[in-house]
Amino acid sequence: MQLPSNILIVEDEVITQRYLKDILAHNNIKNVECYDNAEDVLKCIKATRYEMILMDINLKGAMDGIQLAKIILDTHINIPIIFITAHCDDETFEEVLELSPYGFVSKPFSAKDVALTLQLAYRRYCVQEEMLKYKEVVKNIDTITINEQYKYSKTMMTLYCDNQPVKLKKKHILLVDTLCKMHNKTVSFEILIHKIWGDKIIADSALRTLIYSLRQILPDFPIVSYSKIGYCLKVE
Repeated sequence: MQLPSNILIVEDEVITQRYLKDILAHNNIKNVECYDNAEDVLKCIKATRYEMILMDINLKGAMDGIQLAKIILDTHINIPIIFITAHCDDETFEEVLELSPYGFVSKPFSAKDVALTLQLAYRRYCVQEEMLKYKEVVKNIDTITINEQYKYSKTMMTLYCDNQPVKLKKKHILLVDTLCKMHNKTVSFEILIHKIWGDKIIADSALRTLIYSLRQILPDFPIVSYSKIGYCLKVE
């Protein structure tokens, strides 16, 4: 059974805190901390990275568990939270659902209820983390970082300037796509003309005009000209 290694319990009843700690210890989770109010939680969470939070809705102090969870998720979006409560009306339940909780445990609960909820929540969390890592790898493979200002997505065939997509005409897109995929290499006139115009017979002057018009749109785009040879996109 896959479970987190450290858990934060936010619960205002001491007896329930102890019961939860016993359940977690029985499932070999020994790194557990308990707090009964939002103020202490917000202090400790800055210094400690918790893999999961068991959050009671009713807490000591002015802030309840839902309000506290919103603050936590604003800064620690990937911490899974399981809510615990004895009473939950429809309005409260709707508030909880808006936070996309990883689970919900109703009082009174059994050790089996808690263990099963933890297992399902942590499995969901691990799957999501793996997906995020996969997407980041794919993104890095797909994206060419030209410099601090420009990036290019090969899949989307889209140039970004300061993280905003640049609107270009079709021939400009084909030109940028070819230069980006062969960055830091001099691309000959013949290859560029073939990539942009296909098998049509086109004079070199048409390519020079296209390069000129792209430079008018993107004066800082790092295209280097090599006389009578071709063009190169310099990537840092």
